[in-house]
Amino acid sequence: MIRAYDVPAVRAAEDAVRASLPDGELMQRAATGLGRVAAARLAEEDSDRVVVLAGGGDNGGDALYAAVQLAADGADVAAILVGSRTHEQALTAATGSGVAILEWRSGAAPVEVREALSAAQLVIDGVLGIGGRPGLPDHLRELPDLIADEALVLAVDLPSGLDPAGEVRSDGIFADETVTFSLAKPVHLMPATEQAVGLLTVIDIGVPDPEVAAVQRFSHAEVAGSWPVPAPGDDKYSRGVLGVITGGEHYTGAALMSVTAAVTAGVGMVRYVGPEAPSNLLRQAVPEAVFGVGRVQAWLIGSGMDMSDASPEQLSAARDALASDLPVLLDAGGLDLLEQPRTAPTLLTPHLGELLRLANRLGIPGEGGELTADDVHRAPTVAARKVADRLRCTVLVKGAVTAVVPPSDTGSPILTQADGPAWLATAGSGDVLGGVCGALLASGMDPLRAGALGALVHGVAGERANPGGPLRAMDVAHELGRTVAHLLRLPS
Repeated sequence: MIRAYDVPAVRAAEDAVRASLPDGELMQRAATGLGRVAAARLAEEDSDRVVVLAGGGDNGGDALYAAVQLAADGADVAAILVGSRTHEQALTAATGSGVAILEWRSGAAPVEVREALSAAQLVIDGVLGIGGRPGLPDHLRELPDLIADEALVLAVDLPSGLDPAGEVRSDGIFADETVTFSLAKPVHLMPATEQAVGLLTVIDIGVPDPEVAAVQRFSHAEVAGSWPVPAPGDDKYSRGVLGVITGGEHYTGAALMSVTAAVTAGVGMVRYVGPEAPSNLLRQAVPEAVFGVGRVQAWLIGSGMDMSDASPEQLSAARDALASDLPVLLDAGGLDLLEQPRTAPTLLTPHLGELLRLANRLGIPGEGGELTADDVHRAPTVAARKVADRLRCTVLVKGAVTAVVPPSDTGSPILTQADGPAWLATAGSGDVLGGVCGALLASGMDPLRAGALGALVHGVAGERANPGGPLRAMDVAHELGRTVAHLLRLPS
């Protein structure tokens, strides 16, 4: 399990270690690790031109000490001081090691700063750390555009300008690699920020993990210990029966994809409730499915459905499911059916547009009044958390980084996964994801884990279905069984 810890917990853990060490020892450990990574990347680039961007905090000090190491190895290093203050001991060491010192503390970038950035093959970003706010300082707004396109950007702790909590998208530096120390932070794993982090490298400097993580992520090797694998005495009922209310006369594909995904992912049985057209298609394409209401362990409702066009049988079964004590997954049109909290486990799987529509229907406000599409795009997990708190449910927000958000008062971490290719952004992909997660709910898994593991397997199946190329959602559904088998064979 990959774990990330919020800033106060990280600060407390670092302070406890720092108190037992000689003054400056913890920074030297960090700077030494950063310098080693930077030297390795510089060797890979076959270049010696380095620019260090040094802010006024500890990150700036780490970057300056790394500059000392690189200069000692013969690199051509320039340090650009961009903060209102500078770590004095690190600056003294850098100056004494032959590092060229430039300043850009306010206003437009001086000519020599522009020239240094345009010529650098390695840029070490030590402008802001985990104590910073989202966004770059005003005088550094043009900084990302001044870094040469071919330069490798190595961020210290986090790319400057990103939200350390990972909640809000903001303008900042996009890194090729981020080097952090002992503990990952939410910024490294959250949807609003992860894509700017690049490769994450964690250097052990002797800071132990705090007790409670803010964000967690399953590794591929952990699937074997979490996936519901049948025992010799199991039957289709004990493995889990999933009731599926998806698709309709006009959107027959959603029924095919959600049911195919659930069956292929390994559910014990599927009961499908729907009108004639999708039912007839399923009888041919998924002969394992049975039809009509009956005993189930969980329900999947809403994929490919417009509630104003749903059949009377579907509406009746969906309302009965919501009134029951069974776990329910609501997707797409099914989200319109939930008006108040349920006492039973409930997983919602909206994309950003559906999340906005649901939040507006619930009267959840944004920063300036009514919640807007920009609010949800900038801070998807913030909107998801508000919905989760209001409806007492778990909210899975689909995206390149999928976040599964529980209600605040559970104390559970947000779970995120980023396992699939961008090719998964295609029609029907969410229907397949619903089938996988529904199968896990039917097995007895709680919504938080079902959402995260379902997203992991869905993503890996997307990659395996056609590595590096375009995908059909149905191909992903058909790949799920082989993907689960592959993941179960990985060494733990």
